Amino acid sequence: MSGSYLVNPAVFLIDTLFSLYVLALMLRFLLQWVEADFYNPISQFVVKLTHPPIRLARRLLPSIGRIDTASVALMLLVQALGGCLLFLVQGVDFSVGFLALWSIAQLLDLLFNIYLFSLIAVALLSWISPAPRNSAVSLLHSLTYPVLRALRRIIPPVGGVDLSVLVALIVIQVTKMLVMQPLLQLAASFN
Repeated sequence: MSGSYLVNPAVFLIDTLFSLYVLALMLRFLLQWVEADFYNPISQFVVKLTHPPIRLARRLLPSIGRIDTASVALMLLVQALGGCLLFLVQGVDFSVGFLALWSIAQLLDLLFNIYLFSLIAVALLSWISPAPRNSAVSLLHSLTYPVLRALRRIIPPVGGVDLSVLVALIVIQVTKMLVMQPLLQLAASFN
């Protein structure tokens, strides 16, 4: 009885702590990728939170072009470690292949969700036009600008209305549906 009583709180704590740290690592990677303002207070917080393990990982894994391989490897490692702990606490059997593919699927899902929520936030903020110097608004625009810029080249405004955010949301959601289901099925086949 006491073992099953503690499983749910343990799963919640493990999932929350690992998910938040993986989110910080993903944000660091994305903000570096889009060359967001390094001196933004939110960027500084993310960098300080993730710097010690990334500094160590960079000794082993140098960047390849603009890709910070240390951040990517650390994201995978932390996601896999969190998944491993979750599965052990829940008493779920898993293989290394399953854990690797499950970790990749979780990171891709997080990436899709970051962009979905960022685009929704940018769309909502465009209606209320907050102060452009706001730290969060600045980072949201830095994060979404590359995606929206590419779409704005293809889809011009219609009657003065910019449809690029709507198109981006649709494309990301369809891509998520097309990628996640087969990847999770492939992971399940390893278990």
